[in-house]
Amino acid sequence: MGKIRCVGVLTSGGDAPGMNAAIRAVTRSAICNGFKVKGIYRGYDGLINGEVKRFTTEDVSNIIQTGGTILRTARSKEFETAAGRKKAFETLKREAIDALIVIGGNGSLTGARIFAEEYDIPCIGLPGTIDNDLFGTDNTIGYDTTLNTITQCVDKIRDTATSHERIFFVEVMGRDAGFLAQNSAIAAGAEAAIIPEDSTGSDQLIKFMERGIRKSKKSCIVIVSESPKCGAIYYANRVNKEYPNFDVRVSILGHLQRGGSPTARDRILASRVGVGAIEALVQGQRNVMVGIRNNEVVYVPIVDAVGKRKPIDKQLIKVLDELSI
Repeated sequence: MGKIRCVGVLTSGGDAPGMNAAIRAVTRSAICNGFKVKGIYRGYDGLINGEVKRFTTEDVSNIIQTGGTILRTARSKEFETAAGRKKAFETLKREAIDALIVIGGNGSLTGARIFAEEYDIPCIGLPGTIDNDLFGTDNTIGYDTTLNTITQCVDKIRDTATSHERIFFVEVMGRDAGFLAQNSAIAAGAEAAIIPEDSTGSDQLIKFMERGIRKSKKSCIVIVSESPKCGAIYYANRVNKEYPNFDVRVSILGHLQRGGSPTARDRILASRVGVGAIEALVQGQRNVMVGIRNNEVVYVPIVDAVGKRKPIDKQLIKVLDELSI
């Protein structure tokens, strides 16, 4: 690739609060550094279909406080094919886009890595996912807002759990990562969190029942990471069968976790990594994800960001165990 004159930006995969703040930061930082900016609508599908618009600073005015993404988003099956990626590259050539900034999670950044390798296009990833599961950054865009949303919901559910002396299993997102479940459990004062990282062979339900509810409590909240096999409904059904004396309910928070105005933390994170993406291009970097680690901007190879498993701090499990007695 030659000199970068025009930068394309897209959002892909599940939406996350703070994506608009990232789009704003990318756009304004790019213009400040002398680049043209083009917004690509509907993720990789929009790149394939040529849904591209020249962006100015006015296009990103008054969006930092809004949830969702003004660029819209999609999960593109066509981009997973070589033919689809070829169409996408033809769009980049036609629009004279020299570098691509992708805001999204694991699947989106994996697509960027493959695309960059096939067509020698500089790609910069921004960690936009509520699951907080990308390696190399302390937090991802949208995680803090979602954590606060879950905590507010659980606070309301607890009123009913206490009034009716019930066990509530509350299912949250984060299928392969327990960051949302574990930290929202601590923040909301829940009695337990059932997360994939704590599946050490012991039965998490029995461990919880023996330690807590059967001894002293008549109502409680258990936060469960979503799972097609072992979600909140699975555990509620087990309690109904194995501990029939308890009144059990399930609340699946679902997509309300994704929406809402981003918190200050998410706005600041998105702004910092958005500026960092343009700085990476100015420095000649490519195929990296921009993150924040120990309050410093870092550049992580995309192959590591999507290929390495982000560990959960096991101390958090101990904290919840001790505080839920």
